[in-house]
Parts: sequence; C-alpha cells; structure tokens
Amino acid sequence: METASVLAICRVHQLLADEGNVGVTAIDKRPVKGPVKVHKLGLHGDVQASRVHHGGEDQAIYAYSQDDADYWAKELQRDLPPGIFGENLRVSGIETTGAVIGERWKIGLDVEVEVTSPRVPCAAFQRRMGEQQWVKRFTEAGRIGTYLRVIRTGTVQAGDHIHRLFVPTHGITIGKWFSEPDLESMEALRDADADGEIRLQSEYHDTFEALLRRLGR
Repeated sequence: METASVLAICRVHQLLADEGNVGVTAIDKRPVKGPVKVHKLGLHGDVQASRVHHGGEDQAIYAYSQDDADYWAKELQRDLPPGIFGENLRVSGIETTGAVIGERWKIGLDVEVEVTSPRVPCAAFQRRMGEQQWVKRFTEAGRIGTYLRVIRTGTVQAGDHIHRLFVPTHGITIGKWFSEPDLESMEALRDADADGEIRLQSEYHDTFEALLRRLGR
C-alpha cells in the first residue's frame, strides 16, 4: 500500500497580468524548498489575487493528486510539474477528488486540515494552461482536486506523510458533489452538518437552495 505524502509545497512565484476583473492572477504556483508555515488562510508567502471562487478560511489550501496530474500529462502530452494547476499541495497516495467532504488529514507533525469543496475552474486557469476549451475539458473529466480548511496550524514540507484522521459516514466525495449534486447527496450533507459531523461552508447552502428551486420544492 502506497504511503500518502506531500510531493511538493507550492506557492505563488509571481503575479501575472490577467484579463480578468482583478487584473492580475496568482495562479503561477511553483515548488519551494524547506519547511513552510501554514496559517488559517493558507501557506505563508502565498497570495490569492481573486477570492470570488477561492480563498478565505474554507478554501485556504488547494490540493491536487499526482494520479490526476499523470492523467492530464498523458491526455495533453506534456509535462505538468507541481504547481501548474495552481495547487498548493501536490500529493501522492491519497485521493483529492475522491476525498469525502469533511474528511480530515494530518500532514507532517502538527498540521491538520479538512476537505471542504471542489475546485471550480475559471478563465484564468484556462489562460494559464493555454489549452483549447480547457475549462470544459477539466470540468467534464471531473478530476478537480479539493480545497482544504486549516484546522490546526503548523509547518509542512515536501516529503511529509499524510495520515487520514477522520472520514465522515455520509460518503459524499468531492468529485460526486462536483459532478452530480443531486437531492440525495444534498440531504446526506445537510444531515451530517446538522448532526455536527461536518461543518459545511456557506456555498453549499446556496447550492441546496438553487437545487430545491429547480426541483420545485
């Protein structure tokens, strides 16, 4: 069985000019050497230029798995080094898209994080990748990775082991919610939130209301 670990810690290398409303993007993440402090809002020295679709305590860190990166490397026929997806953590041996919402991990000696929500691809990501219809392709493949909430701060570095501390019983994964946000999944998440098993961020409740309206309830 493969031991789960952090392959690379990535943070912003430079802000790039961008066509979006903010005018710059911090998607240019690259690996850094040595230990990096983890705060409630993410990695020390990292930047979130736009917080419309990411950022804040509920989306402090973005993790992407090497398995998913290998899939895209084969599809695109190009090298996809850590950070190219805008991720803060490139990980191995543990699911990101397949992680259960509310799952908790311990990284290294003291950092604890919680799986919160899927990454929603944006136009800045497409410009960064330079691939035709990239947002559509990334969305349809469903290999989207996960955002993490920092429960316990500390220090992380490449090579740190990742230990799964807790997996909620509701069973709804990041990938399932991203691709198939149905009534059954919604009710399972709402029950888990009400029971205190997990703590859902506000965006889920907005999605719940929109789904109910579509269903005429």
